Amino acid sequence: MIVMPSSNIGFECGRLFGRFPKQLGHLMHSSPGTKHRVKPKPGQIWALDNWAFSAFKSGKAWSEEPFYSYLEEYSHLNPLWAVVPDCVGDKHKTLELWQKHSPAVAAYGVPLAFAVQDGMTPKDVPKEPTPAVIFVGGTTSWKWKNLTTWTQSFARVHVGRVNSYRLLWICNKAGAESCDGTGWFKHPDRTNELERYLEEAKQGNPPQLELI
Repeated sequence: MIVMPSSNIGFECGRLFGRFPKQLGHLMHSSPGTKHRVKPKPGQIWALDNWAFSAFKSGKAWSEEPFYSYLEEYSHLNPLWAVVPDCVGDKHKTLELWQKHSPAVAAYGVPLAFAVQDGMTPKDVPKEPTPAVIFVGGTTSWKWKNLTTWTQSFARVHVGRVNSYRLLWICNKAGAESCDGTGWFKHPDRTNELERYLEEAKQGNPPQLELI
């Protein structure tokens, strides 16, 4: 499973990327007012978020301009996927946004990720265009209650907002292809948790934990 710290840079981040190059990637985004974007490097594993959850959490209106500007500038650097604009926890609005934005995002030649929300089932996933990846979003309680529904129904699943050692192993055990988190380099204890997970996963040595 690939772990994607969100737009993180710095010594500790670089150190772990050096140790575990096939297990780590970057989840990039560009929020309104960002002066200096984190640029993907050629050959680096990365994907593009749409900033919708950050806007939701901060109570700010989502703006499409930074998202499309980032696509315009960096889509040629081969992201694993880009998350088509969604609305956190809102099934119907997310489906409307998919119809509106998925053709425009697909025009950049990038694989599409569909962010599933509260109340959705696999039958709600759009057929046209077909998403390459299911991004498990939604509210926190719904996401963890329904994670295995998505990993058992789709080959490629990404899990959003994963910020603890235990949750990393839950995603791994469920069969997720990747996950992201913003907290891994904010405190040494969290960085140590991430490194512990990466080492155990690399060695094929999962812990004896009560995961679910």
